[in-house]
Amino acid sequence: MMALSMDSLLTGILSNRRRAASFKRLGILTVGDALTYYPFRVTPSIPRGTLRQATPGQKTAFLIRVLNTRVTSMARGKARVLSLVEDADIDSAALPTRDSRAPAKETLLRGATPSARAQLVFFSYKPQYLSWISGRLPAGATAVVCGEPSLYNGFLQFTHPDIQVVGRDCACADEAFQALTVPRPVYHATASLSSERIHETIVDLLHAIQASDNPEAIVPTVVPASVREANHLMSRLEALTAIHTPQSPKQFQDGIRSMRYEEAFLSQMALLEARRATQNETAFPCAQPTVSDSGLVSQLIEHLPFELTDGQKDVLAHIGQDMTSSRPMHRLLQGEVGSGKTIVALIAMLQAVQAGYQAVLVAPTQVLAEQHYATITRQLKTALGKSAPRVVLLTGALRLHEQCTALATVANGEPCLVVATHTAFSKKFQAPKMALAVIDEQHRFGVKQRDSLLDKSDRTPHLLVMTATPIPRTAAMTWFGDLDFSELQGVPSGRKPVQTFVIPEADARSMARMFVHCRQRINAGERVYIVCPAIETEDEGSNAAGTAVDPNLDLFEDHSEQDMSRTDGLAVSPLHSVEEMVERLPRLPQFAGVGFARLTGRDDVTTKARVMRGFIDGKTPVLVATTVIEVGVDVPQASCIVIFNSDRFGLTQLHQLRGRVGRGGTDAWAFLVSNAEPGSLAAQRLEVVRTSSNGADIAQADLELRGVGEVLGDVQAGSKSSFKLLRVVKDAPVILQARDDAARVLDADPELVSNPQLAGAVLDFLRGNEKFLMRS
Repeated sequence: MMALSMDSLLTGILSNRRRAASFKRLGILTVGDALTYYPFRVTPSIPRGTLRQATPGQKTAFLIRVLNTRVTSMARGKARVLSLVEDADIDSAALPTRDSRAPAKETLLRGATPSARAQLVFFSYKPQYLSWISGRLPAGATAVVCGEPSLYNGFLQFTHPDIQVVGRDCACADEAFQALTVPRPVYHATASLSSERIHETIVDLLHAIQASDNPEAIVPTVVPASVREANHLMSRLEALTAIHTPQSPKQFQDGIRSMRYEEAFLSQMALLEARRATQNETAFPCAQPTVSDSGLVSQLIEHLPFELTDGQKDVLAHIGQDMTSSRPMHRLLQGEVGSGKTIVALIAMLQAVQAGYQAVLVAPTQVLAEQHYATITRQLKTALGKSAPRVVLLTGALRLHEQCTALATVANGEPCLVVATHTAFSKKFQAPKMALAVIDEQHRFGVKQRDSLLDKSDRTPHLLVMTATPIPRTAAMTWFGDLDFSELQGVPSGRKPVQTFVIPEADARSMARMFVHCRQRINAGERVYIVCPAIETEDEGSNAAGTAVDPNLDLFEDHSEQDMSRTDGLAVSPLHSVEEMVERLPRLPQFAGVGFARLTGRDDVTTKARVMRGFIDGKTPVLVATTVIEVGVDVPQASCIVIFNSDRFGLTQLHQLRGRVGRGGTDAWAFLVSNAEPGSLAAQRLEVVRTSSNGADIAQADLELRGVGEVLGDVQAGSKSSFKLLRVVKDAPVILQARDDAARVLDADPELVSNPQLAGAVLDFLRGNEKFLMRS
């Protein structure tokens, strides 16, 4: 075999090309991929015994000697192999051998002692299989048999047991027992690659590594020895060996624990290194406003039509203090939908402008950017009048001369507030005096985009990233460890909780009552959202495969006992589309004379602006949309939201959508239209949203019911995460311990000079997990 490394390709190692191709279809390309393709369980250890000790129903392994074997025909072309066996350690001189002239079963079992003998039975329609089995068990053969005995006519019988023939399958009885009684790993398999073949290949790789001159060089251990000893962990090679060839269930669990800790340790090392790298950068210090001064910040707060919540004041105190430093702030602000993150961002931006610098707010969509621009401009003009600083709107939809004027204003360093879309990431955008960068709904942007924005200034700007996606603290620490974490508690006064109802779509009466309620709210001057997961549906033979699904949909599939790793984005049942509902709903008597509009991510900027104006003005009080309305859309008159196929959405996305209504202080309702079966996982998930308005509780439930990867967005096309074992909710203590250990290692050796293997592993981890670590 060629020289091995963790990066060696399986296609250059495996002689079986079909098997190599099957591994490739599983995403297993290298030796490292194979060794970290972990089994999802192991079989229990099986005790050794003798036929004398056999207990019906209790799986045991026995060393036996074959007395005779025969093939008998059955009805409908079926046949069976019958082998009479005995304990291999008893004297069988007086026992009968195979007698081909005595076909009766009584002859085969004549003189048998049930406590010392048993019968092995194999059924099949295939002559080749029958011939193969009978050929493996000739009279006089010795084998280890493993199976669950039963009694048939008072005689001990094993049906289709596992067998290892001594001298054929293995060299000795001990080797045969080893093959059948130790725990066996079980892997997620495919039709072309069974769990047994996966295990066989991985074991062969481990044997080749262990037979090499320096196994530890091929599978280097990256967790320092002092950390391993303190946490009672194995080396990497020991852990992988324990996982794939365990001698006991405990050894398997110890191996899993060691590799799980390694993932936690590498993630925390990478995040702490990223954080420490920013400490050497320089930012523009911005003096923190005081209560007594009469600057822009104080004037704005004084003229707000509402009082800041305690949560907003607390967060602003932390942000204001961070911005006084010449060391760049890196802070994540998580707040409930409607908790007032935008006003916090505006006050922080004014602190930068008041200090003579620039502040940039980046929004993920044109609609949201224009909404922020209008809100900020109105608030500043009301509070500050003529002393209000300039607010610059920069989007791709501006006319060329408007865009050039905006770019020039920012490029000359004039103190101002900039509201932008992705245009801020382009090379033509420069903000030399940018003291603060605010990224709204930051999960919509990649890390490279975020970093490119920070390079637009003469100094590294302070960074404030905001998200309404509820993130439990342990998840935030794992995913955003390079950022300080602030949680905006509470909601502005006047906001009422949204009344939430789950409506079975098959219940026609409930559906009709829901539409009647929506019409009543429209008659009261309010607005209604109708949300669908798909944009359009094929006219004929419409099904999930023929549906254009909203690309922003956090699609959940309740596969129950099926493979939950499926991420093909296709619904099991048909998805309702915007196109369908715009056609159907206006024909209902409840909506007679009501104007409808539609909005999807495919609409251009002009269309989106026109649709939103008509919705806000009341010309079209019903807006049928995809999840494009999920982020930042603020229509105070909206009081009802109807979400079709709600059982197919993620919980946090449902919570975000629900936050689009009730923003004007009126009563609000959310109707989750569902096709979920009572008692199913999907029904349980909807019950969480119905009964809770706390985003943190919902996020926690979403993590527990679905897994952190799906909730926080690591399952993306083209992305691949190194987290295969770490569970953010259940393994919170492991993450905390790993963070402390990583901090101590970096304190003692900041450049990791004494541990180059760890330095390389951290670098590899960062390269492979950039989006995974920094996106929600």
